[in-house]
Amino acid sequence: MPETAGTVRCPSCGAPATPDATACPYCGTLLALVACPSCFAKLFRGTRFCAHCGAEAVREEAEPRPSRPCPECKRPLEPAKVGSVTLDECTRCGGLWVDVTSFHRICEETEQQTVVLEASLSRPQTPAAPGAPQGYWPCPECRRLMNRQNFARVSGVLVDVCRGHGVWFNQGELRRVVEFIRAGGMDRARAREKADLEDQRARLRQAEVDARLAGARLSVGSHDRPAAHDVEILSAVRGLIDWLT
Repeated sequence: MPETAGTVRCPSCGAPATPDATACPYCGTLLALVACPSCFAKLFRGTRFCAHCGAEAVREEAEPRPSRPCPECKRPLEPAKVGSVTLDECTRCGGLWVDVTSFHRICEETEQQTVVLEASLSRPQTPAAPGAPQGYWPCPECRRLMNRQNFARVSGVLVDVCRGHGVWFNQGELRRVVEFIRAGGMDRARAREKADLEDQRARLRQAEVDARLAGARLSVGSHDRPAAHDVEILSAVRGLIDWLT
């Protein structure tokens, strides 16, 4: 029977499987596990080198720790040490749970971009409302619904973040984040942040000008000083400008 494009074969029984399969549909052998310490790509068991970046595969059993449920499958996540960090992986859906410390280390070792990284993870987000549609997953640690955000705002990789505990990656997303950083993505993210900040400053300066003009018109019309609430508005606007500057 001819194989379809992109078909791979199980290293245990030789049966055909799709490249994104996590287990052989015939013998149940796990086909792919995160084992590349460089780009965090999934590799077949027994593979020595990563097909994506060429790095040597390094995956070890991690020390036992409290079980965490997969946000999507609800099955217990399996901890594994890949390179210098410990990840929690779902062998059914291929998702990865990475705690905050490990995620910082991954990005540090990739391209020393911790400043932008911390800004990305700590920026206030709008929490998912109760009864949010499917796709908003609970944090494996605190069970609260995580916030979905575009990593670094310009990467195009949507990840689920619990600010206090970590980041949930669907299959392949962590590798895409690493590739984004290596391609200079954090420089683009900083440029975007700078442009947004300049835009905010310009808007606030214009707001101050508009408030002054409004106060001047009021003063001319009433032959009196601007009303107290106009003075308060000017003071608040100046305070915002000083904070941004």
